[in-house]
Amino acid sequence: MAKVTVRKIRPGKLKINILGEEHLRDAEAEGLIRRAADAAFSAFDYPFRAYVDITLTDDEGIHVINREQRDVDRSTDVLSFPMNDFAEGAAPDMVEYDLDPETGRLPLGDMVISVETARRQGEEYGHGFERECAYLTVHSMLHLMGYDHLDEGEMKARMREMEEKIMKVIGLERK
Repeated sequence: MAKVTVRKIRPGKLKINILGEEHLRDAEAEGLIRRAADAAFSAFDYPFRAYVDITLTDDEGIHVINREQRDVDRSTDVLSFPMNDFAEGAAPDMVEYDLDPETGRLPLGDMVISVETARRQGEEYGHGFERECAYLTVHSMLHLMGYDHLDEGEMKARMREMEEKIMKVIGLERK
């Protein structure tokens, strides 16, 4: 695994498209999501600009997407659909060939967040909506950039360590 130093947030390197039906969007969540996504992307010194599409929905909406895309018949908090083969933050080779010809940016993939679940989990876990919403965004961004937690061992530990480093940069680390 490449050594990663979490850097200061560099706005502009990552274009964040926030989508979702207007009545399901949440202005408070959108600001948090932008900050968290920028921090996650800025944690890596990529030589390219990128973009991510983030859809905000409710439990019913994420349930439908989870069933249709993953054949899992239940709601969840966040879904990640990567567009490239990153390896724990290391960008894929020949990234210039994968750049969107219209924008010159690398598509990272799609993220879907249930704002309803983020609010509920923030209460349940006792750290509030702000931290939960930011955490789900950072978690999903790391999935888009090649991190995973398929095992309960080293992979998960490396991902959790990276999540906490990024959350600290935005001032929302665990207390």
